Amino acid sequence: MLARHHDPIVAIATAPGRGAVGIVRVSGKAIAPLVERLCGKALKPREASYLPFKAADGQAIDQGLALYFPAPHSYTGEDVLELQAHGGPVVLQLLLARCLEAAQAEADSGKPLLPGLRLAEPGEFTERAFLNDKIDLAQAEAIADLIDASTEAAARSASRSLTGAFSQEVHRLRDALVHLRMLVEATLDFPEEEIDFLQKADAYGQLDQLRATVQAVMQRTRQGALLREGIKVVIAGQPNAGKSSLLNALAGAELAIVTPIAGTTRDKVAQTIQIEGVPLHVIDTAGLRESSDEVERIGIARAWEEIAAADAVLFLHDLTRMAEPDYAEADCQIAATLQQQLPATVPVLQVWNKADALTPDEARRQSAESAKQFSTAAAAGPAGEQAPLVLSAKTGDGLDTLRQQLLAMAGWQPAAEGTYIARARHVQALQQVEEHLDIAHAQLHVDSPALDLLAEELRLAQQSLNAITGEFTSDDLLGVIFSSFCIGK
Repeated sequence: MLARHHDPIVAIATAPGRGAVGIVRVSGKAIAPLVERLCGKALKPREASYLPFKAADGQAIDQGLALYFPAPHSYTGEDVLELQAHGGPVVLQLLLARCLEAAQAEADSGKPLLPGLRLAEPGEFTERAFLNDKIDLAQAEAIADLIDASTEAAARSASRSLTGAFSQEVHRLRDALVHLRMLVEATLDFPEEEIDFLQKADAYGQLDQLRATVQAVMQRTRQGALLREGIKVVIAGQPNAGKSSLLNALAGAELAIVTPIAGTTRDKVAQTIQIEGVPLHVIDTAGLRESSDEVERIGIARAWEEIAAADAVLFLHDLTRMAEPDYAEADCQIAATLQQQLPATVPVLQVWNKADALTPDEARRQSAESAKQFSTAAAAGPAGEQAPLVLSAKTGDGLDTLRQQLLAMAGWQPAAEGTYIARARHVQALQQVEEHLDIAHAQLHVDSPALDLLAEELRLAQQSLNAITGEFTSDDLLGVIFSSFCIGK
């Protein structure tokens, strides 16, 4: 544990701004003398006391509730004091200053009452909860995800992770992996015993079961990561195809300016929408075309930059202009460029807009004929061949179908009751586990398995699993994770 983790800390634990209630939190070892100095009396553990909070000169700063949680029965595992006052910024700053001042005041021994008390860093209270084994790292991350949850589904999933649902999955995997490692390493350590673990202990079956379980957990973890992070969807197409209108229709608000003038959108307009609780970060971009206007050219260059960084691209066509050879040719050129520049894993969804300007039969015929101009790979990406998706951003017809297509592109499956929140690093860690188990599987099936290599792959797989819950985690990673928390949490 780093030296700074031994310092007592204090911070305002509620969000900035005015509110009905604000909280100042102190955490550290042996803070009971500070509690008595601040509150004027000793407090009963875990019992709220209504009392005045006084400045050094005896004048009241405020009246409120004080709660004292002696270690280890507290959020951080240390002694914790919470002062709950009225939520005005000035009041809370005065209370914070009073805590720091009282800590430096002399005790009867002539020494500071609580030496070293300092302002907490972002996420430091939760970091201490992790370091003191109150929660594991996956649960700590779930706390931040619960605070940041933007949908009911995300909040429920974060709550499941916080209660340990995800961690329990990881621990079950680890226990099975440790059992298999024990058999392999026993053979290495005691070759005279002639332990034939390959057949007697069904090592083949154990490893196959491990691999199948990892795949199942990874699938649920991908769904959890999708709930937390969503995907970036870029709307691309020629000017006046209706990109801004489509963004407005999906968002349900007039976010982007819409005019009949080609090139109205000069820069990206972004909005996060939610479909069945999944966040989709949708970006409207400048129309793609050759232009002599310097400002528009910059906007087009930025559009291609956004497309290159997209998780999925929505390629919008104007049904009313598909019969124009120049327009159709330009769309084909855009499709070819998308196919060249985007990885095969990034899907491109073809959408035909302005169906309201044609009869239903004309719209179906025009979109079907237009779809033939695009290759299967360019039209649908890894999802395969797709039927023409026809809609009207103006009237809203076809938007529900588009929303379901966007969910499918994101890889979302209807949320099961047991879905838990997860992060990209969890998915990456499980991928590493899968890779090591695949190598172990290959090694196990050669004629003369090298058991030392097999044991090493199993050890590396366990190390990747431990990184999820923090049982094996670098200090650098901890710094990155907890620095994203708010101060006071």
